[in-house]
Amino acid sequence: MSTGTAAQVKNTFIKDSFLLENKYAEELYHKYAAPQPIIDYHNHLPPAEIVADRQFENISRVWLNGDHYKWRAMRTLGVNERFITGDASDEEKFMAWAKTVPHTLRNPLYHWTHLELKRYFDIDELLNEHSGPEIYKEVNRQLQLKENSCRGLLTQMNVETVCTTEDPLDTLKHHQAYDGADGGLKMSTAFRPDKAILIEAEDFNTYLDKLAEVSGVSIVLYADLQEALRRRIDFFHKNGCRLCDHGLNQISWSAFTASEIQEIFKKRRGGASLSSVEIEKFKTAILLFLGETYHELGWVQQFHLGALRNNNKRMLAQLGPDTGWDSIGDYSQAEALSGFLNALDSNDKLTKTIIYNLNPSDNEVMATMIGNFNDGSVKGKVQLGSGWWFLDQKDGMEKQMNALSNMGLISCFVGMLTDSRSFLSFPRHEYFRRVLCNLFGKEIASGEIPNDMDLVGQTIANISYHNAKEYFNF
Repeated sequence: MSTGTAAQVKNTFIKDSFLLENKYAEELYHKYAAPQPIIDYHNHLPPAEIVADRQFENISRVWLNGDHYKWRAMRTLGVNERFITGDASDEEKFMAWAKTVPHTLRNPLYHWTHLELKRYFDIDELLNEHSGPEIYKEVNRQLQLKENSCRGLLTQMNVETVCTTEDPLDTLKHHQAYDGADGGLKMSTAFRPDKAILIEAEDFNTYLDKLAEVSGVSIVLYADLQEALRRRIDFFHKNGCRLCDHGLNQISWSAFTASEIQEIFKKRRGGASLSSVEIEKFKTAILLFLGETYHELGWVQQFHLGALRNNNKRMLAQLGPDTGWDSIGDYSQAEALSGFLNALDSNDKLTKTIIYNLNPSDNEVMATMIGNFNDGSVKGKVQLGSGWWFLDQKDGMEKQMNALSNMGLISCFVGMLTDSRSFLSFPRHEYFRRVLCNLFGKEIASGEIPNDMDLVGQTIANISYHNAKEYFNF
């Protein structure tokens, strides 16, 4: 589609060879990667909108709302918050983004923006303040077509499975309502119990009161918390959940006794504050309890480690969490992670595990750590997760895959996920697959790996789809 206004510039870089530097990379991508369905095993899509098959009113509602990647770029450029999260109209917000896009050169947002406009709406123009009004009008027109509803957008990208992420308090009513609603797209969920783990949080006791109400367990003792969480895990399991996820600064690991945990929990439940040592002991205990439970049920556990969240306290107070004030943390990861995984493994209670790190300096640490606990029982049992958050761009993906290749087996890798709240984010799987194919294609050209398309192509297809299909048993 070309809107044809003289002020608009043709998009000439999102083409068949985008990010593919030679003929081998092109063949690997187009023949072996591109045809594979998408299993998006971790995202934050709202299941209510999938069930309702929401038809978005305009591009701002589906593209800008909740996207703190874009918000950070706009703020950096000096865009007033009114046009980001404030009371400006949807069209004004879109135009503020359109004016920002030309300034995002060399940021992955420039690639994603034009890839998404091209793949979903066949828009061939570069987005800027001149092309913005007509692109806004054209995309809004297309969004009213039935094929561009929520499920339609997912189907266009050949999405086979989406796995959303829910708190233990969730009723899962939307997942229940979706059961059998669509013969093609599958929707599952992941259990996210962070608020029951972060005992130092101000709202910890308030959260446990809500957990008590939902679970039917009066949470007075630590054993009550275990019972409440177990009931919610069983409820999620009965509703098809087979994954969990944890967003933590780092894994906790500290020696403890059962009596210590009882006293620590009783103290906190009574409203008292805890020492850093007490906090670490509690977190160790609850994470081990959860890990053992996941193993019993055959779940996959995921740990997203290394984010330093809510840095700007002034803006946090105004806008709340998850609005673009987080960064990479430089936590020590290796020793505690080793202790935690070893404790589960020593009792043969270590389930399939994916570890995502946010600090690129930890790539090799994590890539070697997973090798310590791959015991031959399951292919790729412990995984180094794909480049996440600030690292889900070309450079971050390449560094993650190089570390995994050098110190593990990239052939066992379960590939990409969006970790997104946007229904327009799924071309990021294409982006990942192109980066993957280019890595292998360049090494075929240099003679570092054989020019054997059956061998290399099957590896590409496995990383793109088949490994995840087998690992998660979807």
